[in-house]
Amino acid sequence: MAKVTFDESLCKGCGLCTSVCPKKIVVLKDELNAKGYHPAGITDQSACIGCAFCATMCPDCVITVEK
Repeated sequence: MAKVTFDESLCKGCGLCTSVCPKKIVVLKDELNAKGYHPAGITDQSACIGCAFCATMCPDCVITVEK
């Protein structure tokens, strides 16, 4: 099973990762991080297929995918 982690403190909430997730489980959260952005997160870790499209698209490299 794949594991996806987001460094929410560095995320700027651009949404690029949400647009490429084939399972549509990467979303922007409602709460704000310390920088005032809505960080990205995952809704269902068990549904992740580990494709790493989200990590590839992230311009700030805040997403880590482990298989």
